[in-house]
Amino acid sequence: MTLSLDHPDLPMRHEAPPREAFCARAIVQRVRWGTGLSQTHFAATFGIDLEALEALEAGRAIPDAALLSYLAVIEWSPNAVLEALDRAGRMPD
Repeated sequence: MTLSLDHPDLPMRHEAPPREAFCARAIVQRVRWGTGLSQTHFAATFGIDLEALEALEAGRAIPDAALLSYLAVIEWSPNAVLEALDRAGRMPD
């Protein structure tokens, strides 16, 4: 079986040895699935562009350092992120 060019499962670091290699899709999906939210709701709740999230989860894109850090905070404490967004007046309607 061959992997479609539409879904390359891009690694976070090309130079990483196999035991340290993680694909971007797995990292993003782990965080989102941990919240139990759909792509649409996750993107709206945390202020992430839906098309970018879809590309990340399809393995067509790699998150930048800022998004990786944001995802780590969401994974660690989603309620703290929601509280900070609320206090900053950035919660979705």
